Amino acid sequence: MRIHPFNRRTLDTGTSLWSLSSWSHTVRHCVTRLHTLCTVLSTHASSLKASQRGVAGVLRSSRGRCSSSGSGDVGEVRTLLQLCVDRHFVSPGHTNTELFGRGLSCSYGPLGMELRRNLLEQWWLSMSRARAQLFGINTLSSSRRDGDTEGGGQLRMVQAESLRQIFEQQHLSKEQMIQEVQTLLQRSPCVRTNLLQGALEEFVPSVELVNRKLPFGLAETGLCFQPSDGSGCPAEVTQASLVWFCSPRTSSQWLDHWARQRLKWWRKFSLSPSDFSSSEVPADERVGAASRGVRIVYNFPWGPEPLETLWNQGDAELLQTHKGVWTKLQCRSGRKSVPHVVSVTGNMDRGLMAFLSNSLQLLKKGDSKQRLLQRKVLKLHPVLAPVKVALDIGRGATMELRQVCEGLLQEFMESKISVWPGYLETVPTSMEQLHAKYDEMGVLFTVVISDNTLESGLLQVRSRDTTIKETMHISEIKNFLSRYISAADKI
Repeated sequence: MRIHPFNRRTLDTGTSLWSLSSWSHTVRHCVTRLHTLCTVLSTHASSLKASQRGVAGVLRSSRGRCSSSGSGDVGEVRTLLQLCVDRHFVSPGHTNTELFGRGLSCSYGPLGMELRRNLLEQWWLSMSRARAQLFGINTLSSSRRDGDTEGGGQLRMVQAESLRQIFEQQHLSKEQMIQEVQTLLQRSPCVRTNLLQGALEEFVPSVELVNRKLPFGLAETGLCFQPSDGSGCPAEVTQASLVWFCSPRTSSQWLDHWARQRLKWWRKFSLSPSDFSSSEVPADERVGAASRGVRIVYNFPWGPEPLETLWNQGDAELLQTHKGVWTKLQCRSGRKSVPHVVSVTGNMDRGLMAFLSNSLQLLKKGDSKQRLLQRKVLKLHPVLAPVKVALDIGRGATMELRQVCEGLLQEFMESKISVWPGYLETVPTSMEQLHAKYDEMGVLFTVVISDNTLESGLLQVRSRDTTIKETMHISEIKNFLSRYISAADKI
């Protein structure tokens, strides 16, 4: 038996994830090796290594995906992963960095969490601005549907204590024990593997909102469980989903429309837009009743990986969800018909890694001693950057300078400009080291308050992208930052 090791909430509540499609083999394994439960839990507790070992593990798995001619690609992956750990985009540990490297949900650090929040916020804004008849929904991550007793291939959430009680019944034969576990699984709730099903279930309540008129859409973001890739351990993925209901005769055009819009959106925030592309899904890779599919992919150093997949699902999924009751599903779009479904599903964890990879630049620079050093810069889009400005103090009366920084900090926070309070740092650091640190964090601007600020109101502003230092009056800095970020959002 394997306990899902990637979800702390799952382990904390004593639950396990089981797939009914493979329950028989799994249970037989459990019967012969019950001690595996304790072994897996202890393995999980000891799997958090030093961050360097975690990065090394991901490199071993990604090296096979990198081309043999691309030793520089391996070095770039190593640099990216180590930077993400060092600068608190992701938490350290072998398991965690491996999840991050595979484009799965992981434990994010403070900067990673803020970057993820900005990315999801921009996704929501792109949806709400795209069409008037597009609504947000929030469905349950687990459910027990009426009449759902088969559940082939589904993931089920099971209390570990319930399993233990079955295994401790020594008078049961192997066949009886298998039957007991099967019954337990059938009574247990499903956990979602995608957001499509929830939107299909919300169709009937939502269609009345638009007076049964097509087209309209339902959007949602949330965590989903991905089936095992052979390891027996499902993992979490942060998905963003749009389900678009339209007339049968326009579904193909709508698929093309959303494919163009989504590719445009991904490229908007990228430093190298050509690394993002779209392609038709081959006929032999289509899933279910889908008649067409489009993938939006990013070209990572080790090769292309899908970020978003769009499907023309037809009406089969909708009819199956609502058990073929046509009267509930018919809508108006010139004539009455059951709508076709165009689905857009994005992996936002892999998207986050794509933007980090895309924005990383390795530049050569000379230091004050004429040594040639490598400058690492995360040139994240201004809208996505987790920290917009860092506040630091130069030489002068420390107490008075900190008071000025506190005033600016409050102004920025009131304007929803994220700030890094570097002036609170007590360890002596040179400005050169601070600039290198902030460049790796993706901070847009560094503002330095000095004695000159107290005398004349002038402060120094350094740009991440140009490294140019300018002098600006303290009364202008907030409006300058707001205009800069707003202008970048409109490009």
